[in-house]
Amino acid sequence: MIPNTLSIAGVDPSGGAGVLADVKAMSALGAYGMAVIAALTAQNTQAVTGISPVPAEFVAAQIDTLFADVRVDAVKIGMLGQESVTLAVADRLAHWRPAHIVLDPVMVAKSGDHLLEKRAVAALREALLPLATILTPNLPEAGVLLDQSPADNLKDMRRMAERLRRLLSDDDERWVFLKGGHLPGPDTIDVLHNGDRLIEMPGRRIQTRNTHGTGCTLSAALAALLPRTADVPEAARQAKDYLVRAIAHADTLTVGSGHGPVQHFHAWWPAGAIGA
Repeated sequence: MIPNTLSIAGVDPSGGAGVLADVKAMSALGAYGMAVIAALTAQNTQAVTGISPVPAEFVAAQIDTLFADVRVDAVKIGMLGQESVTLAVADRLAHWRPAHIVLDPVMVAKSGDHLLEKRAVAALREALLPLATILTPNLPEAGVLLDQSPADNLKDMRRMAERLRRLLSDDDERWVFLKGGHLPGPDTIDVLHNGDRLIEMPGRRIQTRNTHGTGCTLSAALAALLPRTADVPEAARQAKDYLVRAIAHADTLTVGSGHGPVQHFHAWWPAGAIGA
């Protein structure tokens, strides 16, 4: 059965991040992608020039209307923007209880622009984290959630993953996927932790500036893969492999003059095949 997967996030008009990127990643991995719009942005590959919030009650209405009709196998949460929206999403997901919730705590865009108001951090920590099946912060986001400086080495990453896991529910199987892309040097080691097992997933940095939307893409890939495997570490490995390949093929695209998007359809659009 083809899984139905939902992204609750903002809109990036350039298509590199947010719900457009999420639906691309979900589609590329064989899931049927859907989206609830939580925020609007004026954005390109260089900057976010404006943010227009979606009223919390309308975000809730989108979620309720969709769940009332469609089987939703997994949910990915990205940019929510406001405290009121964060609380509304938490309330409706607690009501509908989807089997898998992937929480990507989007706070800052690749351009450095802030995407989550400061007072929403507490709501995200207290209302949404306990619902998550898997939490996927990068190192700066993890630092904000834990109110500490970001880790800059693997030893501190392990400790940070352990502290983050304590913020999740103790019910069922819950995981932290702590991304190491901000570590100095050529290695990009990620840490996966469920409270008992701590798994290191090694990687090497790919030399490209086209990395816009990498966090969105990884979390959306997890949402697409989790319904088809009961093994979270295996889904995580597959999601990371998909993202690495998408980054490796990013330079085949020519989108904007800043941080361009990754190539979500690298397996479907071989170089030179278009128009052949």
